[in-house]
Amino acid sequence: MIEAWSAADVRAAEEPVLAAGVPLMERASFALATIVARDLARRRSVALPDGGRRDGRVTGARAVLLVGSGNNGGDALHAGAYLARRGVEVLAVLTGEHAHAGGLAALRDAGGRVEVLVGSPDDTTRADRPHDHLDPHVADRVAAQVARADVVLDGLVGIGARGPLRGVVADLVRHVAAVLDGDVRAGEEPGGDGVPGAGGGRSPVSVSGARGRPWVVGVDAPSGVGVDDGTVPGPVLRADRTVTFGAAKPGLLLPPATHLAGHGAVVDVGLRLGAPAADGRAPRPVVRRLEPADVAARWVVPGPTDHKYTRGVVGVVAGTPTFPGAAVLVASAAVRTGPGMVRYRGPDDVTRAVLAARPEVVPAAGRVQSWVLGPGVPPVPGPDDDPVDDGGQHERVRYALAAATGELAADVAGERVPVVVDAGALSLLPDRCPPSVVLTPHAGELATLLRSRGDDVTRADVEAEPLRWARRAHEATGATVLLKGSATVVVGPEGAWSQADAPAWLATAGAGDVLAGILGAVLAAHAARVVREPGLAAELAAAAAVVHGLAAERANPGGPVAALDVADAIPAVVAELLAAR
Repeated sequence: MIEAWSAADVRAAEEPVLAAGVPLMERASFALATIVARDLARRRSVALPDGGRRDGRVTGARAVLLVGSGNNGGDALHAGAYLARRGVEVLAVLTGEHAHAGGLAALRDAGGRVEVLVGSPDDTTRADRPHDHLDPHVADRVAAQVARADVVLDGLVGIGARGPLRGVVADLVRHVAAVLDGDVRAGEEPGGDGVPGAGGGRSPVSVSGARGRPWVVGVDAPSGVGVDDGTVPGPVLRADRTVTFGAAKPGLLLPPATHLAGHGAVVDVGLRLGAPAADGRAPRPVVRRLEPADVAARWVVPGPTDHKYTRGVVGVVAGTPTFPGAAVLVASAAVRTGPGMVRYRGPDDVTRAVLAARPEVVPAAGRVQSWVLGPGVPPVPGPDDDPVDDGGQHERVRYALAAATGELAADVAGERVPVVVDAGALSLLPDRCPPSVVLTPHAGELATLLRSRGDDVTRADVEAEPLRWARRAHEATGATVLLKGSATVVVGPEGAWSQADAPAWLATAGAGDVLAGILGAVLAAHAARVVREPGLAAELAAAAAVVHGLAAERANPGGPVAALDVADAIPAVVAELLAAR
């Protein structure tokens, strides 16, 4: 499991280590240089006669360091010195006058070159002077140097930075990012919204061609991302890898910033995180991420004395005559995840479609250990809206939701059970819910839910700050919230989870129905504990998201998938997870 800690918690954990004289920067920069050298060697690999490849030499490679005034800039400079001693041609581009003195001296002693964009770091009589913008000609020169590099280290700002990048740093990142990502060539002006502007007559340099895009390494975090919340308030230099020190930072796991962080590498520098503070309170991670081994450890495997009722029964209220496919997808995914039974409740014609696809499904009322409510069901119309043909599903959802939350003495056997509330069922949610109720909206549905409870929020707001608004929905309803997206964010009473296991191809119709079916089956297997332990639903929701993403990748690695393909891939994914534990 990956745990991400706030910048404040990391800095607090650094204080006693620094007070004890531990050379944190030396540890961090050496590890950074080692990882960069390994990546360089692999990227410069050579083909062997047998068809394999051998790591190449780092000698002669070119590295550009983008260096700000903080400790991350110092890490980059010291790492550059290590690389220079291994034969890498290193150029440090300093954005200002306050570069880390020890790192700068080490780089120069190792033979690295330095270019200063503003002022001089060697001027001991300098005064603070505002520099609002970077000269376009200087930006062109730096972008051309970056385009010719094999690797770029982004050490522009530290983890304590807040808000968007500003001034010279923002100009530099905007220009370099536009060149590296192919939106503009060096010598052209990136527009304010990222659209190429007029070239101004300068000679362009492109990163296209044999060399390809340089490998970009973020130092601790890509400059410009929200370190603690994963927001992207302004320009960011997209990293291929981020080497972070002491612990993962929330912005590396949370969307939308997680998609700009590349591959992760956490360097252990000896910090003790989570230790009780002076007031006795122990901090906890801002966000966690499950790995496949964590999911396998939580998966319930039937034993020789189990039967279909002890393995979990999933009740499904999904689909309408207009959208029968949602019911088929939910039922298929639930069956393929491995519960003891799946029951379906719905209109006759939808029931026939479900049974044609999955004859194992039982189309009758009875005992359940979890419910999946709402996929393919329209929202309840407002007073000014036209009526909708819900096929009687709204009433079935109301009844099941009331039974699942303990608000109704149900005529089905059993006590309160977990419930997945999706799509149209979100409009039937009571004012307050226990955490065993898991909401599964996408960004637009979450915005609608929050507006119905008095928040002024749009879909774009939710997409820009997923963690903030998922937390708000949890606070407003009491339910566990699984916010679907390119990275899935789950919030419960004991913290947050963020999973980014799915390929982008999973953004397809019906994928959310498959996730709902997986989650319903997982909750049914743990039903009694989910009701008893408030934080467990969120952890299991994150586990369901992992299986969902892995199944999408397995269904057609590297290519397009359909929702039913994902459901069909679930058993093999579960088998692989369990075989490895």
